[in-house]
Amino acid sequence: MTATMDLAQLRQEYMRERLDEGDVAVDPITQFRAWFDEAVRAQLAMVNAMSLATASAQGQPSARIVLLKGVDDRGFVFYTHYESRKGRELSENPRASLLAYWIELEREVRIEGSIEKTSADESDAYFATMPAGSRVAAAASVQSTVVTDRAALEKAYADAVQRYGDAPPRPAGWGGYRLIADSIEFWQGRENRLHDRLLYRRRAAGGWEIVRLAP
Repeated sequence: MTATMDLAQLRQEYMRERLDEGDVAVDPITQFRAWFDEAVRAQLAMVNAMSLATASAQGQPSARIVLLKGVDDRGFVFYTHYESRKGRELSENPRASLLAYWIELEREVRIEGSIEKTSADESDAYFATMPAGSRVAAAASVQSTVVTDRAALEKAYADAVQRYGDAPPRPAGWGGYRLIADSIEFWQGRENRLHDRLLYRRRAAGGWEIVRLAP
């Protein structure tokens, strides 16, 4: 008989910081950048790794890690294959959520909103900055499709190298997405699980309102 894992005693107290309404920026993008910059200065590993949650037209959810590659007043940008599972789901249901979790700082940011593709020029510009091996892999792999085995994947990569060298063009089915936020929540762990949660909600007339949520 398989023993049940006892996880009930795995606990952590949160004691580092506080998050007050009077201390945050009026704009959530500004606040996100401030927290992101702190995470960078703290030299956290993979600071731009975020969980992306999508759902199919039937409501089946799925989540995976993506790398945040841009953020400005227009939204939060990541890149992938448009024919991947996430790409198909975003085509069917163009809403998504991003989650950044910086455990060392006892912080998370939840971002929800609508999705649009970046322009071809934006995708081309980012693709050109990628390491050659990553660009070859993007050309060789049809993400999320079934492959026979590892050897078949490596052969596809080798074939792409032979075809393109180290300068493959951006595949037509590869590019960026931008999440246009309508809500952004900042979570700061606090003692006794009385966490600080400040939620920015986009107003219909423009701008943002900030509300505090119970932990």
